[in-house]
Amino acid sequence: MAEAPIASMKVAPTAPAVDADVLASIETPYLMVDLGRMDAAIADMAGSLAARGVALRPHAKTHKSLEVARRQLAAGAVGLTVATIGEAEVFADGGFDDLFIAYPLVPIGTKGARLRAVAERARLSVGIDSPTGAEAVADALGPAVDTTSVLIEVDSGGRRSGTAPGDVAAVAKAAARRGLRVVGVFTHGGHGYEGPEAKAAAAADEVRALTEAAAGLSSVGIEARVVSAGSTPTALMSARGAVTEERPGTYVFGDRQQVALGSIRPDAVAAAVVAMVVSVNRAQRRFVVDAGAKTLSKDVAPYLAGHGEIPTLGGQPIARLSDHHGAVDVASGDPMPEVGQVVAVLPNHICPVVNLFDSFSVFTDGQPTATWRVDARGRNS
Repeated sequence: MAEAPIASMKVAPTAPAVDADVLASIETPYLMVDLGRMDAAIADMAGSLAARGVALRPHAKTHKSLEVARRQLAAGAVGLTVATIGEAEVFADGGFDDLFIAYPLVPIGTKGARLRAVAERARLSVGIDSPTGAEAVADALGPAVDTTSVLIEVDSGGRRSGTAPGDVAAVAKAAARRGLRVVGVFTHGGHGYEGPEAKAAAAADEVRALTEAAAGLSSVGIEARVVSAGSTPTALMSARGAVTEERPGTYVFGDRQQVALGSIRPDAVAAAVVAMVVSVNRAQRRFVVDAGAKTLSKDVAPYLAGHGEIPTLGGQPIARLSDHHGAVDVASGDPMPEVGQVVAVLPNHICPVVNLFDSFSVFTDGQPTATWRVDARGRNS
């Protein structure tokens, strides 16, 4: 059964408190980050996992920012997770020396040389989920095979990448034949995003699949030193049993989806897209902001209405997007804005949104105080 739209859940996320004139002092659309909320999220996740005796390796694909990553490591993270070789290159160049590419790599062609170059200047771990992937990684690494760690990805129910837990031994043996140093297993409980009631079951699936996978490694004489789960909705629920590490990413900023899932508090969302009302049709009770698909992305979830929402205008959702237009249909009795009014829009899913911007406008106590680059923007390969 599909989850109810957010409107019927009565979830009311709030944007960071910033005076409208201050919001309007920067050209729209732009991506704002509230430093206080972000730092609180970083500290909360680090503290919660430390209390459970589980390492935190946050996924940097959410923020793609050297400055945000520095704050995560300062708070206790053991290293970073990245999604691509390109992201690994950026963070290695930025001085981060403990990186895990949590993706089933098949680095053929020029990707092979790039992977080897990263492995030669940082402590690198990479993911595989097949004998073919093991062959490609070994070929790419060359002499760096001796210093690079490998984790085998298992599917814990998300039906994305990853081998079946029972097939881990076969993949591990194929990797060992090529001299790869297998140190553990990892998974992503992506099915925890299916709705607010899905998190606990998805977390249990992560623990179950990883426990079986670690036993599979043991059966061929390999100790699973790293048993890694990863997902903001399930991170605190799966940090138990055989799990030694968690890789949440979205927690650092939060978004509308995480509020609906109950993964963060409604008053903890640290990032918003700031947009201007550029057109108002009072007869049809519609207005348009200058944030469209190229700033908000088109990511949606079955339990959310629209492509984002505007808390200061009654939580009205962005009903339709084109490239540079976000159209809002205003319900009878709800306020209509004025042309030129600047509003904060809370995106559904912050990860793809960040990748659409060159920088963050950082706000401290309601005032813009810095601009941080999205250093790994567009590094998708």
